[in-house]
Amino acid sequence: MAVRSEISRALTHALERSEITAWFQPQIDLLSNRVVAVEALCRWNHAEWGLVGPNEFIPVAEEDGMIAEIGRYMATRAMAVMTKWGIDVSVNVSPAQLQDSAFTTWLGQLVERISRPARRLTLEITEGRHIGNVSSVVARLDRLRALGLGIAIDDYGAGQASLTQLKRLHATELKIDRALVIDDSPSAERTMGAAIAIAHEAGVRVVAEGIETPEQLEKVKTMGCDRGQGYLFARPMPQAQMTALLAG
Repeated sequence: MAVRSEISRALTHALERSEITAWFQPQIDLLSNRVVAVEALCRWNHAEWGLVGPNEFIPVAEEDGMIAEIGRYMATRAMAVMTKWGIDVSVNVSPAQLQDSAFTTWLGQLVERISRPARRLTLEITEGRHIGNVSSVVARLDRLRALGLGIAIDDYGAGQASLTQLKRLHATELKIDRALVIDDSPSAERTMGAAIAIAHEAGVRVVAEGIETPEQLEKVKTMGCDRGQGYLFARPMPQAQMTALLAG
């Protein structure tokens, strides 16, 4: 794989070359078994390197200040499919984007211009950098929530994501990380069960990520998760393929 400096140089013109695209992975309502939402995922298909994993290029984009342009592209794509498909759409945003008042102002203006309800759009707060000035970030998120957007805490059970963030960011959704979903140990199940209980008590929706087997699906259903996402249902796919899946 290319070294960091090569990734940085190539990223500079990736959007211009249409190498950055949005793929989508469905979320299933665990009671009705229907597709009720999709997550928009950033993909980079480099002409020479092929698909570059987001874990490789997103940190570089954050450090080099390119995440703002990529973030606007992804939010625009998410809003476009939201109005087209008429289901909930979530899109990842990094703390670096939320620290930028220009991004949240732009997003608020974009939301106000659409005719569909903004409540169908959820911002997933990814770990990336530390959130930094929490009070200013919370104020920006509250303004977006007032427009109807949802706020999700991503990757709970892995890394920095915590129930503290759930409360202080006034989140509307908690996403349980694959690490907890696949872990059958008593301690993991206690951690997951406690998180689900706290989330539901606060009126927060719970989405289980990384479901790969029928056994894991039964586990998250039994534990009370509201939605599920993972390879058992579908892998991330290009927009045309997702449109066909929803139509079928």
